[in-house]
Amino acid sequence: MSRVDLKPADLGASGWNAILSPRPARAALDADIECDYLVIGAGFAGLSAARRLRQLEPGASIVILEAQAVAAGPAGRNSGFMIDLPHALASGSYQGDSSQDLRNIRMNRAAIAFAADAVREYGFAEESFDPCGKINAAAGRPGQQHNEDYAAHLDALGEPYEMLDAQAMRDVCGSDYYLGGLRTPGTAVIQPALYIRSLADALVTRAGCRLYEHSPVQALSRQGERWLASSATGSVSAQRVLLAVNGLIETFGFYRRRLMHINLYASMTRQLTAAEVDTLGGVASWGFTPSDPIGSTLRRIDGSGGPRLVIRNRCTYEAALSLPPDRLRQIARDHRRTFDARFPMLAHVEMEYCWSGRLCLSRNDVWALGELEQGLFSACCQNGLGTTRGTIAGIVAAEMASGVDADSLIPDFEAQVRPRRLFPEPFMSLGARGAIKLKEWRAGPDL
Repeated sequence: MSRVDLKPADLGASGWNAILSPRPARAALDADIECDYLVIGAGFAGLSAARRLRQLEPGASIVILEAQAVAAGPAGRNSGFMIDLPHALASGSYQGDSSQDLRNIRMNRAAIAFAADAVREYGFAEESFDPCGKINAAAGRPGQQHNEDYAAHLDALGEPYEMLDAQAMRDVCGSDYYLGGLRTPGTAVIQPALYIRSLADALVTRAGCRLYEHSPVQALSRQGERWLASSATGSVSAQRVLLAVNGLIETFGFYRRRLMHINLYASMTRQLTAAEVDTLGGVASWGFTPSDPIGSTLRRIDGSGGPRLVIRNRCTYEAALSLPPDRLRQIARDHRRTFDARFPMLAHVEMEYCWSGRLCLSRNDVWALGELEQGLFSACCQNGLGTTRGTIAGIVAAEMASGVDADSLIPDFEAQVRPRRLFPEPFMSLGARGAIKLKEWRAGPDL
């Protein structure tokens, strides 16, 4: 029997969730039940897996267990970019090997199409999913060089883009901070908490899945031909189990010392007044990713909660899957400084929310994805792109688990090697933290 100790390490209330209308929680698991498929985790991977299972086996019984409230965990703390193009965070410029990048683009676009189909089928609110593209923003000459190098790579891949000068960037965001940008059209920009909430509720009300919130699994064991997952107040006996818990799969006893646990941090302003919106200028909604992967992600939103700005920067390596409770105080000061540098005309605008969110990387940029034991499947390690790669992992794991003879939605996926083993501690933590500090220093104004 595998004993599980799930201790979510997220700090602060995610602004994405907080600005939405209150959502009635679904009941916690309080009985011993049975099903064909059990999905553990209601994030991008878990919910995508449940939807794909329903497509493949309309009559199957599917149960989803979520340790927290839906969208309270990392999926609802995401920056909200479903990116189609190469986006390797561990690289200096997102790009990798051209042939592998082409395969990744096709897989990413299949995942985005899967999400777009769910939005249409279930009638999600428009702000939950906007296929409007994004801009790689450059504040300094190093960032400009990153964009120029990336543009050359996109040329080689035959992918469209548009280079923006400083005036064009000012027209978009209202700030004269940026020297330029690179716009790509294939990204979908989402309200992550709204998308996850909407998909979870639709899977229950429209697809017939059973969802239990606040039901962390405490033990998982093989019982003959079935698996038994136990919580504090109930249990689920299932023919097949899909673990969609990203880096927390280590707490289930798998991939130990093979996954790197990173925390990112974001802040969201209070709602801007009409006068502040006029002072800012620019367009009502946009999304910037940094030209240097270590830099600041920014979004302006204008939906639930009114017009606001969101900034994400700083990352920390946390091998222990926990954070010091006072971490957000320093992060909030850093966000204030970088926000004011970009938007001095809004220096008086308070940050209403500040939060952390976990992501998981492997040293060799591969998933922790596949059959672990008979009837037990993993859809984890999304390598920093939880929206898209999480969706891919969920779809692939569902197709593996089902075994139904049907065309794969992700035809370019191929079985991968295992995540590479990490270096021993304390060398791994010292090296990872040193590398992050060096990249932040090199990013300069692009941070």
